[in-house]
Amino acid sequence: MRALVLNGIKEMAIEDIQKPELKPNEVRVDTAYAGICGTDKGLYAGLPGSADAVPPIVLGHENSGVISEVGSNVTDFKVGDRVTVDPNIYDGTCEYCRTGRPELCDNLDAVGVTRNGGFEESFTAPASVVYHVPDNVSLRAAAVTEPISCAVHGMKLLKFTPYQKALVIGDGFMGELFVQLLQAYGVHQVDLAGVVQEKLDFNQEKFGVTNTFNTANGDKIPADYDVVIEAVGMPQTQEEAIEATKKGAQVMMFGVGKPEQTFSMNTYQVFKKQLTIQGSFINPHAFEDSLALLSSGKLDVEPLISHELDLSEVQSYLDGEITGVSKAIAKVSGAK
Repeated sequence: MRALVLNGIKEMAIEDIQKPELKPNEVRVDTAYAGICGTDKGLYAGLPGSADAVPPIVLGHENSGVISEVGSNVTDFKVGDRVTVDPNIYDGTCEYCRTGRPELCDNLDAVGVTRNGGFEESFTAPASVVYHVPDNVSLRAAAVTEPISCAVHGMKLLKFTPYQKALVIGDGFMGELFVQLLQAYGVHQVDLAGVVQEKLDFNQEKFGVTNTFNTANGDKIPADYDVVIEAVGMPQTQEEAIEATKKGAQVMMFGVGKPEQTFSMNTYQVFKKQLTIQGSFINPHAFEDSLALLSSGKLDVEPLISHELDLSEVQSYLDGEITGVSKAIAKVSGAK
């Protein structure tokens, strides 16, 4: 079958590989679409993701498709089912799994990171991490359930009430998801800061953002937010997130920086304002909520997908040769 194989740092090739053997507790998914995200860019460059990707490996941890085979012990799925896959597979026995924090699992396995993922025509996954796609959700939209679920997990780590004012820093795909999620969770005012005026205008017109700030043009963000979500992962924006808070605020550091990266903050202000600064890692127990948000229409991701690529174009995108991307997905088969 056709697959895009990562053979080394920034070394990818379309290859003809064997279909993986199906285990009794697994299903085989014929990939329809595979999302491409910043984590894939990092893995391509040799950086760690949720776990280390050891070449040769097929990336693609954001997936949707159709089941073509079920293992002998699988009862909840059948051939022809439309599905999406949570890539993260926990061992269930380490300290973190046994204390209700599986996202911190010491032995995390992940589809598209430690085992072959969706940048191939067919992949396998344990049935325990596979989810039915609602009839009114396209496989194109379902391909981004995983990044949605990461954002949903972040939302679950915070506390919201309707009166609050929230700020999202970052006008990329994840920031745009958080704009809609904050509204879906009942926050009455959601503002957005970014550097691309077209995106800021789009989110204000399409999704009802109250105020926008173009920091590239020198717009100043007021320090009066109850909730700030940083969705960039750069020291400058991380510092901006702390500075935008009012007393008692919560700050979600969602953006992923480089492993050696640091940022500065005034620790006295953290004390005086009684700030809560929260990290968020992957997506435990968040797929059901994510699919429900898609099915209900409270989350509309189709307008955020800017590019649909062939597998042969993925490396060019990872190399930065395809620009102006909000969210890119690879179309792997003709499934709808």
